[in-house]
Amino acid sequence: MPQPLAPSAQVTAAEISRIAGVTRATVSNWRRRHDDFPAPSGGTDSSPLYDLESVRAWLAARGHVSAANPSEELRTTLRLRAQSGGGTSDLLLLVLAAAGRSPEELTAAAQLPDPDLVTHAQRDVATAADAVPSADAVHFKADDAAVLRALYACVRDDGGQAALGVLAERELEDSAASGAYRTPEPLADLLAALIPGSTARVLDPACGSGTLLEAAARRGARELYGQDNLPVQALRSAVSLMLTAPEAKVTVHAADSLRADAFPDLLADAVLCNPPYGVRDWGHDELAYDPRWAYGVPARAESELAWVQHALAHLTPGGHAALLLPPATAGRASGRRVRAELVRSGALRAVIALPAGASVPLHVGLQVWVLQRPEPGGPEHKSVLFVDTAADAATGTATAAGRGGTAVTGRTRGGSRSASLDWEGITAHALGAWRAFAENPDAFEGEPGVAHAVGVVDLLDDVVDLTPARLVRATRTEIDPAKLSAEVDATRQDLVKAAKSLARTAGREDWSAAGAGAREWRTATASDLSRGGALTLLRPVPDSVRTRAHAASGESGRPETRAVLTGTDIATGSGPTGDPMGLYDDTSPAIAVGDVLVRAVASTDGPMARVAGEQDAGALPGPQVHLFRPDPARLDAWFLAGFLGAEDNIAGASTGSTVLTVSAGRLRVPLLPLEEQRRYGEAFRHVHALRTEAQRATRLAEETARLLAGGLTGGQLLPSPGDG
Repeated sequence: MPQPLAPSAQVTAAEISRIAGVTRATVSNWRRRHDDFPAPSGGTDSSPLYDLESVRAWLAARGHVSAANPSEELRTTLRLRAQSGGGTSDLLLLVLAAAGRSPEELTAAAQLPDPDLVTHAQRDVATAADAVPSADAVHFKADDAAVLRALYACVRDDGGQAALGVLAERELEDSAASGAYRTPEPLADLLAALIPGSTARVLDPACGSGTLLEAAARRGARELYGQDNLPVQALRSAVSLMLTAPEAKVTVHAADSLRADAFPDLLADAVLCNPPYGVRDWGHDELAYDPRWAYGVPARAESELAWVQHALAHLTPGGHAALLLPPATAGRASGRRVRAELVRSGALRAVIALPAGASVPLHVGLQVWVLQRPEPGGPEHKSVLFVDTAADAATGTATAAGRGGTAVTGRTRGGSRSASLDWEGITAHALGAWRAFAENPDAFEGEPGVAHAVGVVDLLDDVVDLTPARLVRATRTEIDPAKLSAEVDATRQDLVKAAKSLARTAGREDWSAAGAGAREWRTATASDLSRGGALTLLRPVPDSVRTRAHAASGESGRPETRAVLTGTDIATGSGPTGDPMGLYDDTSPAIAVGDVLVRAVASTDGPMARVAGEQDAGALPGPQVHLFRPDPARLDAWFLAGFLGAEDNIAGASTGSTVLTVSAGRLRVPLLPLEEQRRYGEAFRHVHALRTEAQRATRLAEETARLLAGGLTGGQLLPSPGDG
């Protein structure tokens, strides 16, 4: 059995919930309802800490044995270790050693007394150090016994990769500060698949956690070389690769690849890399005469083009590289000469634009550059392939097929997380176009709006702009006139139907004057109605506040995957399109059908309020959305939404100068009988339908006009005989 931790060990409420196997809300209830619940022993009023042994004793007295799985137990012990200044990098080698032990051996190790356990772990680390010669010496202490025991149990029950992931969470939890990000696995697989044929030796000069090299190993690579500027990343990458590709030869070094190349003589079959972006201090001055700059000395602002040439310098003639780069690399003026040489020499084979959200930074649509080191006497490359996968933005969104003149009748979420992207579509478009182009560039026909091969001569202009969206859009003349004409007819028919529906909705005539003067009524504020139980005002904690609270307590929070409804969604009438922007715990309110949603920032751009429907159910309200939950026996939802969103009401409840913030509790609602509320509610529902039909007709009118104009200017459509 695990031995007790030191009495001074402290845990957060979130860790108590994991230990007991309950939600955070349950822990909060225990604190309020049980006078004997352990009092806080540290922390702050908003983020208290509790003595771990006191908590465990309290739980045991009530029959709550620890429900934490081994990974959660390891997380807890790591945080406790961090309280005394301990890190995690010294445990990475122990994961590698433990992964080679049998479950019985790991169980026996976890049951050793503390001194014997520390000695046993020290021997294991010494064995693993032989496999990673560049690793620093590790020395465990007596007070490391708890975390060592948890690590052995985690490797035994959850596997070495799970333990490695827990260690990485702690070591690199502030990814924005460290600049370390894990390349999403679907993206890593795409980059690896872009390398033609079989590859034995693969290099990643900015390997991070080793995701790209793991993808190469899955495709058969047996010599994996990596380098990273962060020692902990290099060590983590080496351990991870040895766990996932035990048959491969793994060599990983910690150093700056541009300034201190650890593999100066290595020529690899392929190079995969997701280098750091926008780094000005990359060694421009001291590396001015470096032989790697065969295509021109990169400007100080062009560190990405330095990585491109570093990759080419490490390829065997004819070998390929795939690099993930920011879009500015394709068009920045300072990189024009290097881009021109890459194109002229045939080293640049393809540029593939990805949707925003494919990888960090999530708001930017990154690009994949596919390169090939020219072969002496090899074939001349007369064109470069450009692919735009931006229309594969997200699953579950209404995007029509239309690219380069095809209709887009829905919305795409450019800021979607990588997991929500349509990776199947992205991969199919990118690989399909690249493989067809690589097989026979001269016969490649492309796909309008998706893929186009541009001649080298056409690219070598004054700017050498290699942005795929611009070059793919230039293929309008390849669009089939018959196909475009059919699409125009279909869109126009939808517009006619929408216009008729709008006319019917607008034709309602049963509106009447209130009398000689406007009707007056008694009102109550939303705060008053909330106190009286007629409605509940749910207040999402702003992301920045929640983030600070979790950071102060050392909690990492629970990453959310549910969509977020934003103020813009209310204004445009769309479903939830936002991303989880912070740390949402189990107490975060979820939207239910019949809730009333009000924008928290006053604006005349679209409606201020609406009633939640099926498309909103289960989503989380964004930080700029107020959520009202009426009691249906006392308040009609549409009546409430109509009055809460009224222009005068919003103005009276808003504060500020440039930005008007709506105070939810100050919004006023007339006090009317429920039957009368329902009559008003039905009228407001009709107003909502009128606005929805108008928005739909407007979108279809704009789309029809766009298709017609594009077809006329592109030569696919002829003017109507009556237009003369």
